Order: sequence, then structure tokens, then C-alpha cells
Amino acid sequence: MTSLPIFRPDIFTALLLFAFASSITPGPNNMMVMASGANFGLRRTLPHWAGVAVGFFGLLLACGLGLGGLFTAYPVLHEILKWAGAAYLVYLAFKIATTRSLSTAKNGAAAKPMTFMAAVAFQLVNVKTWAMALGATTTYIPAQNYLGNLLVAAMVFVAVNIPCVGMWLTSGVVLKRYLERPVVLQAFNIIMAIMLLTSLFPLFR
Repeated sequence: MTSLPIFRPDIFTALLLFAFASSITPGPNNMMVMASGANFGLRRTLPHWAGVAVGFFGLLLACGLGLGGLFTAYPVLHEILKWAGAAYLVYLAFKIATTRSLSTAKNGAAAKPMTFMAAVAFQLVNVKTWAMALGATTTYIPAQNYLGNLLVAAMVFVAVNIPCVGMWLTSGVVLKRYLERPVVLQAFNIIMAIMLLTSLFPLFR
């Protein structure tokens, strides 16, 4: 029996479509990366972008290797995750909304983009990434040669996710030149914070 991954073309195509649709649509990662690109530029946001990719890759593998089964066995854990993640996102939305210049926060201290490790860890409380990882591992991975298929699916998903998140980052970088005026930047950050909060609504229906 071969140990190579055995994705059927129709399942593989469905996985690609799911990966693209879930990665390109607005969500906490995309909103935060876009806001970071606008406030800090491309170079300073690269660790954040890389952390999203690495964190999601690890989360998808963890779900595929059995972590997701905890939510089935103990549904209360999923509820705890949702509310903890929502509370943290509200905090992040506040931080974004109160950034008043491209280099300083509300209190005048130097503003800093999210670090690589912080972005990796953020995936653990990002309800959308959990939904993406659980959806991918429970729906699109054939049972035969499961571990090989899981690894292929994780690599494919991240390969799609990276440019999708990068598009949001690029959009933020392009907007940076128009945000030199404090009032315009303040309005942009408030809009980003509202969109970040709005991205939570579908996850609680």
C-alpha cells in the first residue's frame, strides 16, 4: 500500500476553494495586518505576517492530530475559547482605535507592531482560525494515509493563506501614504477597529 497522499482531484479542488474563501475574506488576522501595514509599513509588519502563517500551520496540524477532538468531547471548551478570543479581540480593537499617529500610541509612547511570537500565539485565541482549521481537518482530508494528507493539506492551506493575507497587508501599505494627517489616520484606525469587531459577528451566530 502506498504511503503517498491520495487526494482526489475533486476533494483537492474543494480544499483549495475553501482555503481561498476563508483566507481572503475579512477576519481578525486580515484586519490587524492591514492596520499594521498602514501604521508601520511593510518591513515592520513582516514578522506579524509570518507569525500568522506559522501559527495557523501549527494550529491546523494540531487540530488534525486530535486537538480538535477535545471540542467534540467537551463543547464547553469551545465556548470558553470563543468568549476569551472575543474579549482579546475587543482589547486589540481598542488598541488600534486609540493609535493616534503612525509612530505613537494614545499615551505618547512608541507604538509597536505585533511581534512574530505574538502573532503565532494569537492564532490560539482567534476563533476564525479555529473554524478554518477544524473545517479543513474534518471535511477535506481523506482518511487513508491520513498523516500524509494532513501535512499536504496544511502546506496547501498555508500556501493559499500567505498571499491572501499579504493582499490585505499590501492594501494597508498603499494606504499609508494617505494617512499622514492625524485626523485621517485616526478615522482609518477607528474604521479598522470597527471592522475587526464586526468580523466576530458570524462566529457567534
